[in-house]
Amino acid sequence: MTAYDGHEWISPADDAMVYVATGEYAIASHPRILMTPALGSCIGVTLYDPFRHTGGLAHVMLPSPADTSSKGSPDRFASHAVPRMAETLSEGGARPRLVAKLIGGASMFRGDSHFAGIGDRNAEEVRRQLALLRIPILAEDTGGNHARTVELHLDTGLVVVRSYLYGMKEL
Repeated sequence: MTAYDGHEWISPADDAMVYVATGEYAIASHPRILMTPALGSCIGVTLYDPFRHTGGLAHVMLPSPADTSSKGSPDRFASHAVPRMAETLSEGGARPRLVAKLIGGASMFRGDSHFAGIGDRNAEEVRRQLALLRIPILAEDTGGNHARTVELHLDTGLVVVRSYLYGMKEL
């Protein structure tokens, strides 16, 4: 099986672990594992099709382009990445079967800065996008003030969340 990292298809000869960079998303099938490290205020959004053992993982940085004046990949934004990832996964007719899990959205910034509540705003926009797409959220590990690393295992849809403070959790 091949994997799509939002920009190009990855050949089967590559490693089983597909790394998702900040502000990007990837799609793959079993036997691959999708992984993104160091989710702080960012949100990790997993979409999974249990019939095809296919899924996607997005590392969302901001709710929408209105939250920044800088230029960059639109996949950084929940308002773009979530629908785009769902559309790519749905090309094989998976939309009715997709389920989601959310990880991250921590309060990493203190004070009155523009980014003080960005984790909560990220989670809120991801939930809004999933509701618009009618994709149910099966589990969440959001909030707090700690970073998380996430793995989506495409054989079962299991999401493994690791954090320095709380160890390992399965969703």
